[in-house]
This record gives sequence, C-alpha cells and structure tokens, in this order.
Amino acid sequence: MSDNELGTFLRARRAEVTPAEVGLPSGDRRRTPGLRRAEVAMLAGVSVEYLIRLEQGRDRRPSPQVLAALAGPLRLTAAERTHLYRLTKAASGFTCGATAAAPRGVRPGLQAVLDQLEPAAAVLVNQVGDVLAHTAGFRRLTGPIGLLDGDSPNLNRYVFADPRARQAYPDWAHVADEQVAALKCGPPRAAFTDELTLLAGAEFTERVARVPGLPRPHGSLRLEHPEAGSLRLTYETMELPGDEGLRLVVQLPADEATAEALRRISPLRLVAS
Repeated sequence: MSDNELGTFLRARRAEVTPAEVGLPSGDRRRTPGLRRAEVAMLAGVSVEYLIRLEQGRDRRPSPQVLAALAGPLRLTAAERTHLYRLTKAASGFTCGATAAAPRGVRPGLQAVLDQLEPAAAVLVNQVGDVLAHTAGFRRLTGPIGLLDGDSPNLNRYVFADPRARQAYPDWAHVADEQVAALKCGPPRAAFTDELTLLAGAEFTERVARVPGLPRPHGSLRLEHPEAGSLRLTYETMELPGDEGLRLVVQLPADEATAEALRRISPLRLVAS
C-alpha cells in the first residue's frame, strides 16, 4: 500500500484544478492544465516549501487550519475535506470507515428497496466489493459478462482477475481506477488487498500508489454486452450510512439506443397497444 496517501491526494487535486477556476490567468507556457505548487501555496497562505513537504510525505500532520486553507484553492467538496482530514489521522490510505468485518447480510428493508427498483440494474455491495444482493435487471446486464459467476461474486476480483472484464469494459483502466478509489475509502483489509496484489500484480499495486480515495459517486460507463451489444450507461452510487460500508449502485441507460437494447433482453417488454 502507498505510504503517502496525503501527498497523493493533494497532488491529484492540484492537477485537476485549472487556473481559471481560482481566478488566475492560464498563460501560454503551462505544461499541465492544473495548478502549480506556488499558486496553491500563494492562495492558501502557506510556503511552497511546506506544501512540498506535505506532497512528498515529509510532513503528515498539518493543522486543521492549514487543511482548511488548502481546501479553498483545491476546491474540495465537503466529502473531500472530510477525506483529507482523515488522511492526516491514519497511517494507512484505507481510512474512511471503521475496522469491523465487511458486512455480508442484507436487511429485509434493503431487499425491499432493491425489489422496488426493478427492472433497473441495481446492486448492493460492501466495502470490498462483494455483491450482496442485486435486481434481476442487474443480472441481465452483468450475468452474460461473467461478473456474477461463482458463489461469492466480487467486483474487484472480476475487474482485476477476470480477463473477460477487459472485453466487457472498453474503458477498463478508468473502471479499475474507480474500484481502487472505492476500496481505499474503506478500512484496512490486508488479507483482501494482499489477494488482489497476488492476482493482479502491478495493475493493482500501482493504482493503490497513484489513485487517491473518494470514487466518483456518479458518472458514465461503456459496456460491451454479449447479447445487447455496445451500451452506454449512467450510474449513481449511494452510501448507506445506517449500514457500515454498504453502497447501492444503480445503472441506467444513458441514451435511447441503450434503453432499446436493454428492452430487447428484458422479460418485461412493453406490449404495443
């Protein structure tokens, strides 16, 4: 695991903020679109040398006041500010939760919610990506690509250890980044991360060192489906605060072509009047 998650997160956010977003001129000689260290330091009211120490991991205990000052020019959301604070309080990058065992049970109320989401593709996963429950729509979408094979399907094992995942996801690298980000936002799971290291090697470990926590809660996804063809999906991820570490992910068609393709493989076809 990376031993400098704070520095990784600060560098990643600095690279994503453009000068225009913080009221600075873009200029013509910039090699990257993000902010320079000197610009962040100036806007935050800290020295460049101190920011370098933070990014290099030579200082890992900045005060809350410094964190608040950095959060402004880095344009951190409330969730990102909380994540940044947690990174300064933990030695490991897997910081965003308690250390209890990843839950595997599903409350009847959550199952009832899933039932109401039919025929949408919805899945309930725990902190390590175990598939705990899903709709029939999710099975129709992901069963043919092999994601649900086996007695205990797991999103991370599928993405990193199943060669079919690279065929199913044209943007596999992005999907892998998001899976690592989600995994890093949970408590330490040494046995599971060791397993992924053995299964995937550098494809996994290099992402752990590079990708900051906090996966995108919503976005788009391309999927090559054996029966429905090329699909474009949007997804929404909802954290369930009353159930430690559980996430509900709902995938919906992003365009009419995808909606029609999903209707062709759905048993709930509309009957023309």
